[in-house]
Amino acid sequence: MRLPAVATVLLLSTTGCLKEISSEERLDRETQYASAKNTPDAAALAKLNCEDTTEGLNQARNVNRPETDRVLSYIDLYTSLMKRTATFEEAMTRNPDLHYTEGSQQLVAAKETCIQQTADVRVEFETYVRELVDVPTVQEIKGGNTVTVARLDFNTLRQAIETLALDDKETLINRVSNAEKKVSPAPGEEPSGGGRKRGK
Repeated sequence: MRLPAVATVLLLSTTGCLKEISSEERLDRETQYASAKNTPDAAALAKLNCEDTTEGLNQARNVNRPETDRVLSYIDLYTSLMKRTATFEEAMTRNPDLHYTEGSQQLVAAKETCIQQTADVRVEFETYVRELVDVPTVQEIKGGNTVTVARLDFNTLRQAIETLALDDKETLINRVSNAEKKVSPAPGEEPSGGGRKRGK
């Protein structure tokens, strides 16, 4: 008589254990496992660094290049730095063991460098964008007449504002749109122009 009772208890206990993990919890576990599996490991992170910004910054700072090209250089560099920083932060959050593996000090240092470089480039990039929004056009003499010319392609300037995701983004974009309306289009040219070289 005891055997069936014991079997019943075991069956109830087993059934109870199976019910402890819901389908949502199981899905969460599988999702976390898949995320961890796709997260870059220490070897992959070791190949990432944010110290190679010299060339990109030189191009962005070169006053002899068209302003549109300079803004595009800032966009490319800043976007690249943000992606690298996000990769470090995501990997080290999903896999805390990366903080304690061999070479972890180098990984942490590389991550901090990315964070700092991204912040520094952002400040410089934002300063330049705000300067362009403040003075988006210049006056030129054409055919004996003074005309208003765009300093750069306005769509590129809008792209830069979107990339920076500034708090006053909508205000800045409206100012760009207002400036675009004041540009004097030359025959066969788009109102926004293709960008000009910035003189000292």
